[in-house]
Amino acid sequence: MANVVERMERAGHPPLYTLSPDEARAAYERGAGVLEVPKPQLDRVEDFAIPARDGHSLPARLYAPSRERLPVLLYFHGGGFTVGSIATHDTLCRVLSQKSGCAVVSLDYRLAPAHRFPTAHDDAWDALAWLAKQGGGELGLDVSRLAVGGDSAGGTLAAACAIQARDAGLPLALQLLIYPGTTALQDTESHRLLQDVPLLPKPMVDYFFGQYIPSHADREDWRFAPLLADDVEGVAPAWLGLAEVDPLIDEGIAYADKLRAAGVPVDLEIYRGVTHEFVKMGRAIPEALQAHADAARALADALTAP
Repeated sequence: MANVVERMERAGHPPLYTLSPDEARAAYERGAGVLEVPKPQLDRVEDFAIPARDGHSLPARLYAPSRERLPVLLYFHGGGFTVGSIATHDTLCRVLSQKSGCAVVSLDYRLAPAHRFPTAHDDAWDALAWLAKQGGGELGLDVSRLAVGGDSAGGTLAAACAIQARDAGLPLALQLLIYPGTTALQDTESHRLLQDVPLLPKPMVDYFFGQYIPSHADREDWRFAPLLADDVEGVAPAWLGLAEVDPLIDEGIAYADKLRAAGVPVDLEIYRGVTHEFVKMGRAIPEALQAHADAARALADALTAP
């Protein structure tokens, strides 16, 4: 991990938080695949669209290792609600599909600052509701076995969707949360201790959330901060994969504790010595390969076990 960080620093690219949102998105796209594992080839890779509540057409991509009627994970990419796309997380979604034997649908929800809170959450929920209702007929998927997941900001969206699914009576088999954001004000001890950590320093966190949700009052909404939800009893079982050297680790652990206290089954993995974003560095970081295997196993156990 230290070697990866050193190489990034030697490359001399300006930090994303010094760029405009458009420039940051382009820079993130250029660098997203540099340390990824080779891209698995799958039987089905299909682009399609999901309608949002306001009529906007949300791009989505289906990955499946076969053309059988498979259970499905709806995946939300990370990127601080400001950067990231289907393309930046294409390899990760392929890996999860290949290793789990399940279908994965990746969503391009709308990004800040053009679309601020709660647009990303609303897009994520609209996609989940559509998939549960239409995914069987239109995509040939087994939507009776359905999971949500995501990394970083995408993990926030997945956790919030799991709460909303519980409230709507929509059964989910799993919420797959990779270093999710769960707190309102990023004031945990790990945020204080790791504010200068590479890949997600405090200026980056402030930049992303300044684009997406500049009002601190709005940050008290559980759709942004699932840790503040009044009640999480009855939400889907959770698998959480956290990075040890990540400002988000404390809030990830706190959310795991909150779920467990409410009687929700939780599997928590902490990957030692790695930073935020490590899961997309499988070419260089062995812990990323382990996280891929662990997450895929959790998916397979939740979605394909008898």
